[in-house]
Order: sequence, then C-alpha cells, then structure tokens
Amino acid sequence: MRQEEGFTLVELLVVMVIIAVLLSVAFVFHYGARERSSDATARSNLRSAVPAIEAYRSETGGYAGMTVAGLRTTYNPGIGPIAVEWSTDDDYCVSSALNGRVWWKQGPAGQITQTAC
Repeated sequence: MRQEEGFTLVELLVVMVIIAVLLSVAFVFHYGARERSSDATARSNLRSAVPAIEAYRSETGGYAGMTVAGLRTTYNPGIGPIAVEWSTDDDYCVSSALNGRVWWKQGPAGQITQTAC
C-alpha cells in the first residue's frame, strides 16, 4: 500500500489566512506607531520653540513681527520645523506639520492641539 505525505489544500489555506491576519495586525500597529511618532515630534517642536518665543516677547515687548528665522538666529538655532501663522502684540499662533498632520499652539497659555488657531 502506498502512503502519501504532505499537506492538504485546506491546511495550506488555513496557514495562509493566519499569516494574512498577522500581517494586517502588524501593518495597523506600524501605521499607528508612525502616526504617534510624528505627532510627538510635532508637539515637541512647538514646546521647544516656546522659550524662544517668550524671550522674543520680553525683548521686544510683544509678539508682533516674530519670524521663525529671527527666533532661530537670535534665540535658539535648534528650533524644529515650525511656522508662525500670525502674531500680534499680545498673542501668536504657531504650527508644526509632519506627515500631513498639523499641530497648533495659540498664545502663551494655549494648549498644543490639532485645532487651528
């Protein structure tokens, strides 16, 4: 009597389905980790700019005329990629964007949020 060894088609399909599920879970986890990393970097960019912004205000008496280039040149060359959206004598709005997601900070007491100023 001849004996055949190997896997059946059903067994191979079950293994392929298990591998597909594991790959989809890994992809979702990787995508979420990448988003969280970008968000943390953008928020960190804004937090690191705040001391330079406040130093600018204390020297000039307000936030009007503030630019990223001026902040980097005079106060902190390590400021990350941020943008000064607008500034007045007593208020400002700065943003940091990474991978299509934008974080904002309005004014000295404002929180860092994903809501535009």
